[in-house]
Amino acid sequence: MSENLATIREQVYRDPRPAEHFRRFHERSRNREPDWVYEVVRVLTSLYAWTFFRLRAISAENVPAAGPVIIAPNHFSFLDHFFVGASIRRRVRFMAKSQLFTPPMQWVYTHGGVFPVRRGAKDEEAFVTAHSILARGRAMVMYCEGGRSRSAKLADSARPGIGRLALESGATVVPVAIHGSSHVRNWRRLQFPKVTVLFGDPMRWDRIEDPTREQQQEVANDIFAQIRGLYASLDAHGRAGARALRRAKRKTAPAPQG
Repeated sequence: MSENLATIREQVYRDPRPAEHFRRFHERSRNREPDWVYEVVRVLTSLYAWTFFRLRAISAENVPAAGPVIIAPNHFSFLDHFFVGASIRRRVRFMAKSQLFTPPMQWVYTHGGVFPVRRGAKDEEAFVTAHSILARGRAMVMYCEGGRSRSAKLADSARPGIGRLALESGATVVPVAIHGSSHVRNWRRLQFPKVTVLFGDPMRWDRIEDPTREQQQEVANDIFAQIRGLYASLDAHGRAGARALRRAKRKTAPAPQG
């Protein structure tokens, strides 16, 4: 690991607690919307992100203003949730690893629109909750890589879960590159990286009730390929260059028909 990165604790992938332990969190997410806690957390984390990490969003208008949408970013930091939430006007729901659901923070998570997923456990409850959120026309975040990268580099491949959700729901998917968050932990050394969130063009697939594993993986790979391209653009051209490229692309795009 690079000496420029702060030490990251070894993560525990599987949660030993049974599925029944998380049932109440799923029930709340399926039947209630985020409340005032979401807005308080968004204001506080947005001020933190804008001030210390100089957070800026590019092409946030690519996120539809209404209707079901899956926002699909890469994942380096725990703060990635908040970087996305601070970048768009819509409230977004988050799927987060179940290990985070411990007192007292589980109260903040559930009231703030977060629901658990038990990684490595074929957690069908998480998919049921995700579908209920999308069926109500809401926006949610799901990471292609399935978890945080520990190497400060994009993962080698995507997990099929996001492909499954995209195909089963028929929801719009917006690929997103979060650049700079791999060094967020360096705040402990009083080093605050500049973080940029670049939203790609919306994607959508015809709805399939029971997609095969191969179909799920193919869609996940397509989404992740877009994320890789967005991230490479930020890597090569920086924030200003990536913004200029997106602006030029909009100008040359064909006008909508009808």
